[in-house]
Amino acid sequence: MELHFEELLKQITDFIKTEAKTETVVGEQFQLGEFKCVPVIKVGMGFGSGGGEGVDGKVRKGEGLGAGAGVGIEPIGFLVTKGEEISFLEAGKAHGLAAAFEKVPDLIERIATKKQKEKETA
Repeated sequence: MELHFEELLKQITDFIKTEAKTETVVGEQFQLGEFKCVPVIKVGMGFGSGGGEGVDGKVRKGEGLGAGAGVGIEPIGFLVTKGEEISFLEAGKAHGLAAAFEKVPDLIERIATKKQKEKETA
């Protein structure tokens, strides 16, 4: 029995490259008034393998191989841009992704207030 670890690792890595994208985890970037919001994710991976063989007297011979992998994908926040300004809006574990969305009404209110002031001064 032969384990082609390099080939297996390449296939797993290729799969992660195609599947572990921000668009598949939290969605695509979006425009909110003058603000451009880009979701950000964190990806972690771990791999392990092992094998062995043995002979019991002259009759039995055994081999064993094993491999395992784990992947963790987590949304961590948004990059928010307006003109030349850029900031990171964190969606930490303590608050969850909902914390980012809780700030959306404030952004909308700021945009509306600014538009109203522009109309009044024009």
